[in-house]
Amino acid sequence: MSLVTDTLSADRAEAVARAQAQPGLADVADYLALLKPRVMSLVVFTALVGLVRAGGDLHPVLAFTALLCIAIGAGAAGALNMWWDADIDAKMARTRGRPVPAGRIAPGEALAFGLVLAVAAVTMLGLFVGALAAALLAFTIFFYAVVYTMWLKRWTAQNIVIGGAAGALPPVIAWASATGTIGLESLVLFLIVFFWTPPHFWALALLRSDDYARAGVPMLPVVAGADETRRQILLYAAILAPLGVAPAWLGFAGMLYGLVAAALGVAFLALAFEVYRRRRGESAAAAARRLFAFSILYLFLLFAALLIEAMMR
Repeated sequence: MSLVTDTLSADRAEAVARAQAQPGLADVADYLALLKPRVMSLVVFTALVGLVRAGGDLHPVLAFTALLCIAIGAGAAGALNMWWDADIDAKMARTRGRPVPAGRIAPGEALAFGLVLAVAAVTMLGLFVGALAAALLAFTIFFYAVVYTMWLKRWTAQNIVIGGAAGALPPVIAWASATGTIGLESLVLFLIVFFWTPPHFWALALLRSDDYARAGVPMLPVVAGADETRRQILLYAAILAPLGVAPAWLGFAGMLYGLVAAALGVAFLALAFEVYRRRRGESAAAAARRLFAFSILYLFLLFAALLIEAMMR
């Protein structure tokens, strides 16, 4: 374990030196990239759905403030993640162009940027919206930046499973912003995102397993192999498909949502089975790509159906 730790420390020191070798090259786009805008957009959308579904009497300005704080908090977590992961990002084709490993932003600047945004987001949410929502946002940032990024990601193949809790909390934060409580519906939304996360990321990991192996990240395909990863994807898909329909079963959503969720769940499960069945060559890679792409569409359409139903009431 000490050899691994020494290697990671040496890699981080090298990444820091490389990033500091070319100071002052960053532009606005680089700082926006630190926020992981694609991840942030999904966070904001799921939070918006949680906010609308919660109802309550939150003033529109405060509702916008809540969403803004959740977005800024998500960006802060992304910046802290990029600060800490500069060493492994530099080894992966998918991430080596990020601002810190590419040397356009110094690690210290990314750290300061992330910390300032985190403190600002939590403070604003607490002052203008509510203490419970602020506490949940603070926990989410801590869990993603410290528990997942600094610990789970590098030490266990279950990193995505446990760490996925951070990405599943925005609807709960939004619900708490609107009502001051944590409702059952928000917990169901949390579970949907939580069980969606592993098959989504493992589909990508199947395609990028060499990248993860080179960086020393113990993703499931690297540690347990591609076949076990495919089995786990199918297992999680089998849980996710009925779970996606749960809001309709529990009376939180109507027939429109139930039909959409059922159709999406069947499609997700079918694509997961294709990943499980196709294990060699380009057909296996194509099946993983299809599932990864559809998984994004799945979550968007599922939450969009909830949003549309709420707006039709």
